[in-house]
Amino acid sequence: MTQRMAEQLDALLPAEMAAKAENIGVRKTGLDATRTFVLGVLAGAFIALGTVFSTTIGAGAGGPYGWNRLLMGLGFSLGLVLVIVGGAELFTGNNLIVMAWANKKVTTARLLRNWFIVYAGNFAGAAATAVFVYAGGQYAFGGGAVGANALSIANFKCDLSFLQAIALGTMCNALVCLAVWLSYSGRGTTDKISAIILPITAFVTVGFEHSIANMYFVPIGLLIKTWAPESFWQAIAKTPADYPQLTLHNFVVDNLLPVTIGNVIGGALLVGIVYWFVYLRQDRWRS
Repeated sequence: MTQRMAEQLDALLPAEMAAKAENIGVRKTGLDATRTFVLGVLAGAFIALGTVFSTTIGAGAGGPYGWNRLLMGLGFSLGLVLVIVGGAELFTGNNLIVMAWANKKVTTARLLRNWFIVYAGNFAGAAATAVFVYAGGQYAFGGGAVGANALSIANFKCDLSFLQAIALGTMCNALVCLAVWLSYSGRGTTDKISAIILPITAFVTVGFEHSIANMYFVPIGLLIKTWAPESFWQAIAKTPADYPQLTLHNFVVDNLLPVTIGNVIGGALLVGIVYWFVYLRQDRWRS
């Protein structure tokens, strides 16, 4: 009995994690469209809440660049913790469904259907959160420091080159999917949260690009730039002209599109297919 209890408490080993990832991929693609979309909306909102937390932490922060980014990364970890523990469908994490697809447990049509519906749901949830946060005037907190930080982040993201955004998106989702992968080893909530925090903190700290987070980061910046009252601009001693790269076109073409491409490369190929090859494909050879 004692040995059995110990086995139930021990973290899953990578081969067991791979089998779990495959089963989760099959289950995710088996959900009907309505539930998939609603869970996608929740995930978009959860990630957006992490970005609100992160942006607020970094507002008006002094001190060394790396330490400020570290604190923002810790705050952003809230988003994936809510997704994994609370239960929601996140496009970037669902890139790991390729493990079930590569093992022919999920069809290409099912895989793409899940990605499309979840991506749309994520956008709806993140953008709606941006509207609510703007309507609440949260950007004006701290004498406008929160809004100034949000504008600076959004303008920077819209100023990336296409290839740079792909590269940063690739590295980001490698870490995000590694966080999800590590969470598969956990037996309990504490295990999963512990596995998530470091990879997510790392990608934010070093400045990688996450497509779903950007669905909040840039829309909140656009809302502030377009609709914030004159009193806000006076408080931060800036004008909308100080953020020239922050446009809808630059958001979609120069950020969201290339970052999404990079996210798929990093999550599906660099993590999902690699672990499938190491563990699940070897099992098929043995059979």
